[in-house]
Amino acid sequence: MDYFLTEEQQMIKDTAREITEEKIIPQRAELDEKNEFATSIMEDIAKADLFSIFVPEEYGGLGGGCFESVLALEELARGCVGVATSFAASALGIFPVLIAGSDEMKEKYLPVIAEGKRWAAFGLTEANAGSDASGIRTTAVLDGDEWVLNGTKQWITNGGESEIYSIIALTDPSKGARGASIFMVEDGDPGFSYGKKEDKMGIRSSATRELIMKDCRIPKDRLVGRKGTGFITVMKTLDISRPGIASLGIGLAQAALDEAVVYAKQRVQFGKPVIGFQAVQHILANMAIELEAARALVYGAARHIDAHPKKMTKVSSMCKVFATDMAMKVTTDAVQVLGGYGYMKEYPVEKMMRDAKILQIYEGTNQIQRNVIGQELNKEYA
Repeated sequence: MDYFLTEEQQMIKDTAREITEEKIIPQRAELDEKNEFATSIMEDIAKADLFSIFVPEEYGGLGGGCFESVLALEELARGCVGVATSFAASALGIFPVLIAGSDEMKEKYLPVIAEGKRWAAFGLTEANAGSDASGIRTTAVLDGDEWVLNGTKQWITNGGESEIYSIIALTDPSKGARGASIFMVEDGDPGFSYGKKEDKMGIRSSATRELIMKDCRIPKDRLVGRKGTGFITVMKTLDISRPGIASLGIGLAQAALDEAVVYAKQRVQFGKPVIGFQAVQHILANMAIELEAARALVYGAARHIDAHPKKMTKVSSMCKVFATDMAMKVTTDAVQVLGGYGYMKEYPVEKMMRDAKILQIYEGTNQIQRNVIGQELNKEYA
């Protein structure tokens, strides 16, 4: 379908596709097998200026919005969701600065992010604070001209690979979520360290580690926005980022559909290609229908968010749920079409099915997203 992209938007899409074809696809199986972070590919993405998409022009970026980011992420995910997740996580990590950071903070961090010289990560999740983000226990106490942070963040994408971290911590534990603030912690800060690298089912080319803060001291000016506004900024951050997760589902499902159709045209059973059997045709048809429906919703949601940034919560959650549920189903169906071959690591759909599962979990499980949608509907019909 023609989504009437501008010349610049088409260029972004073409650039990401070129990286996928030339850099990601040839390496994805090895990166997955070795559980290895795709450092060289991230550097290629930086050279192609894709890290600058979401950074305003005054800070060296392209000044793109949610829609431009979605276009790039979809193409990268067509090659590997793990690599695309690493790219997306850097944007997620710097969104709090874009949303609530001071001019000085933006000047410090945004240009180096735009150039891809440094990567970012987002530190919210803890052992007892997953779906219930308000359950964080990490604290920050002001001591003279420094904040002292104590706590552990769990399952942080790009942990140990990034140099810049948005950390959510309680500055007033008595107020619960309303006592949360956001701080920029940097690799090398005293008292800041990393836990072991997680051995995951999917997206194995992305790094997932604990972030450990033990009397971690950072300068006073690393507070993002005003004290106590952290949770509000977190919610705005996730509203902006969730269409990106949805777009990973689109790219992944497109890759799975491509593999399934090519295989079905080549695989001969009972004297003809299996694509000639109605049972297989119906599976492929449903895959294509669901994929196009999800793409239309995600593109529409991203454009809506760019045009109406104060009315994005519902559509952000809707596109994340629909596209990632679709990706799980389409990749499962792709394995079914390939049959026994689909279950073997020799064929990429096995990896695609493993990668798809996390999309329904991270940045807010799809069950939680349905709660959010329901709450927004309740407000609308009050």
